[in-house]
Amino acid sequence: HVDRSIKDPLSFAKTNILGTLNLLESFKKYSDYQSGLFYHISTDEVYGTLGEKGLFTESTSYDPNSPYSASKASSDHFVRAYGETYGMPFVISNCSNNYGSFQFPEKLIPLFINNIVNSKPLPVYGDGNYTRDWLFVEDHANAIDVVFHQGKIGETYNIGGHNEWKNIDLIKLLCSKMDTYLDRPKGESEKLITFVKDRPGHDLRYAIDASKISKELNWQPSLKFEEGLDRTIEWYLNNQEWLESVTSGAYKNYYNKQYS
Repeated sequence: HVDRSIKDPLSFAKTNILGTLNLLESFKKYSDYQSGLFYHISTDEVYGTLGEKGLFTESTSYDPNSPYSASKASSDHFVRAYGETYGMPFVISNCSNNYGSFQFPEKLIPLFINNIVNSKPLPVYGDGNYTRDWLFVEDHANAIDVVFHQGKIGETYNIGGHNEWKNIDLIKLLCSKMDTYLDRPKGESEKLITFVKDRPGHDLRYAIDASKISKELNWQPSLKFEEGLDRTIEWYLNNQEWLESVTSGAYKNYYNKQYS
């Protein structure tokens, strides 16, 4: 989570850099390289930020802007370095924002669903015009399966939803849907939107060109965004006990410190 990496970059370096190196060393030690594959899953954030136009491709230069994305970029480089140095068979995929069931409610969509249910403020960074590409988590899982079994050794595949939304537009759509699901007056949830101080080094826009995985491996997202969003809302509303179990006191303390 990017906010957490800003508070504690060292833990992200330990997890994403040293953690990846531990896995690479284990693979190098125990794999015969003939029957194994090191599949490294990364993020579109390693590419930095886009202007109003353009898309990230597999050949886009790395330009990470947060401790989180810097740690992920470093892990990507180590995987490729092991491939070149030790002949290790690997593939890498870089994915856009995921959403769906079981996502911890520090992420935007489950956080806002939970806050709307409990009539709490919806904290929106800056002016809310930051743009992200969203992909339903089950579509990402299917893409991983395809890349693992059909991807070419040493290749990188960008996985995206062809589905860009400005944060504020997505939030207003979510509010509208939640009003319907909760049988509240139209516009009631939108009143909870609260603009907060912007995140340091906040990337303006991410957008993935997923044409390579589409053309070479015949993968496409299966759901349109509104359908996936409905399925996500329904899951969280039907699993309130799960939500309550993961929103512990420690999380509430973090939330208050981060967004107060």
